[in-house]
Amino acid sequence: MPLAVVADAFGPPESYELREFDPGPPKAGEVRVSIKAAGVSYVDVLTAMGQYQFKPPLPFIPGSEAAGVVETLGEGVTNLQVGDRVFCGGIGGLFAHANNFVAERMAKVPDAMSLETAAVFPVNYMTAHYALADRARARAGETLLVLGAAGGTGYAAVQVGKHLGLRVIASVSTPEKAAAALAGGADAVVTTGADDWREQVKAANGGEPIDIVFDPVGGDLTELAFRNLGYDGRHLIIGFPAGIAALRTNLPLLKSASLIGVQMRDHALKRPAEAEENRRQVMALAEKGTFQPEIAQCYPLRDYAQAMHAAFSGKAAGRLVLQM
Repeated sequence: MPLAVVADAFGPPESYELREFDPGPPKAGEVRVSIKAAGVSYVDVLTAMGQYQFKPPLPFIPGSEAAGVVETLGEGVTNLQVGDRVFCGGIGGLFAHANNFVAERMAKVPDAMSLETAAVFPVNYMTAHYALADRARARAGETLLVLGAAGGTGYAAVQVGKHLGLRVIASVSTPEKAAAALAGGADAVVTTGADDWREQVKAANGGEPIDIVFDPVGGDLTELAFRNLGYDGRHLIIGFPAGIAALRTNLPLLKSASLIGVQMRDHALKRPAEAEENRRQVMALAEKGTFQPEIAQCYPLRDYAQAMHAAFSGKAAGRLVLQM
């Protein structure tokens, strides 16, 4: 019998357990997928703890992104075949050996991409591409400052920024994360938390202000980064694991700069055609091998609690993956 990580109430990783879980045959328009690898993110853990901005139904299986192999086709499915390697996504249901998914929302994994890599690809790279190409209106030659540049979306923003022709400055907290950001294509790195952090950012950009800030961190760093923006600067809010920042409203006025929210789920609901075009562009680049996520460590499914704690700590230089 296949297994899944399940809890009847939201709580810490230890409150979840491995249980038998069989999703049954797929309904019409669905496929049953044998999940091979699942990404583990900060948001996955926050959701599992019941502390995210919305609460999914209980009992709950964590996970929002994975990759696997199609086992069974539901009635009417024509875009996939048994044996196809596919990306899987959802609000929960991914820390499992198998589950059913709506076929029309699925895409095939490029032949050159491993299933472990595919498990941590779509969410981060579609978020970064939407943020920079759409919300920030990034133009080749501009400068991008990426906070948390060795994390999932931060690392993706480094690579997407380079693809869009930006000069990328990565802010990281450790030498290991600096090495990862540079390997991902960053032009320069600065040390998060340093007393002279703003001076480091300015020096890394030749004394000039920054055009775009990609901020998946929040907390005290948000205002510091905003102060480094120049005229028509754009500060992208992706998340706030370090806390919700309080930005003085005189700063956007004095700098003629903008604070911009980036929320993929809301975009998909309100402008589905635009969201689909963003997905199409990112997947086309994936097939060309343009982007390559950094995987810090893979864990067997039985070590799900350890993997969740590691993801929640934010200490890894790269993504964490559960192998089923």
